[in-house]
Amino acid sequence: MNEANSIFAFQGVNGAYSELAGKKIYPEANSIPCKTFEELFECVMKEKANTAIVPIENSRAGRVADTQRLIPNSKLKIIGEFFLEINHCLLAPKGSSFETIERVHSHEQAITQCRNNLINKGKEMIVAADTAGAAKLVAEWNNKSDAAIASKLAAKIYNLEVIRSNFQDSNNNVTRFLVMSKKMLDIVQTEQDVMTTLVFSVRSLPAALYKSLGGFASNGVNITKLESYVHPKGFDVAQFYIDFEGHPKTNSVKLALEEMKFFCKEINILGVYKASNFRKKS
Repeated sequence: MNEANSIFAFQGVNGAYSELAGKKIYPEANSIPCKTFEELFECVMKEKANTAIVPIENSRAGRVADTQRLIPNSKLKIIGEFFLEINHCLLAPKGSSFETIERVHSHEQAITQCRNNLINKGKEMIVAADTAGAAKLVAEWNNKSDAAIASKLAAKIYNLEVIRSNFQDSNNNVTRFLVMSKKMLDIVQTEQDVMTTLVFSVRSLPAALYKSLGGFASNGVNITKLESYVHPKGFDVAQFYIDFEGHPKTNSVKLALEEMKFFCKEINILGVYKASNFRKKS
């Protein structure tokens, strides 16, 4: 993640939190905005960008469902993670005040993260495609009754005034991003603080999920994230996404994965990468 990358891609328009995260990871890089996550992954696959900055989960609003569903079939590999502390700002055209604002526009996750403040202040909540896109629209409308929840970067880009900073309901508001590329990193198994991400589907056996994870417990491998979602093949096929600490070639992880294979139809490693230093703060 410390290597110089010339271009990263992100979903949304300029000023999105994904772009802000990308600029913190790669300060000297150029960025490419993409309308959809599908377009984001395609941008890297066609080598228009070196990496994709992909939001995966938020400490307040939970997982980003679209990305978790699309990542397994994106053909990209995870090469890093980044935790961005979110500072939601209430943005409005110049000359606006908190009293003039009637309607607040933003992505559904941002609205969820500021919901109590909006309800308590009697502001109408309107869901938009993304945070920075909402800021762009509010700037175009130039109406003192309309505001957006977005980043300070969006305020700067679209010449909006920051009416309230840290507008989220809780200060503990962090979004985890994955950094994805066409090629898997060659992480040495002796390196410390390594994360592995994989997806798997279990066989149709009683307690198959429980048994497939048993090897992690018996070999002392710490699972940090486990999510299930419907497989593209249908509702009766469950697919699971898992993050755990350790390298697949270390003895404990190798034994856990070997045991897992007995109860799984498919196991696909999406990435082996260094854990963010942010985890040490938690």
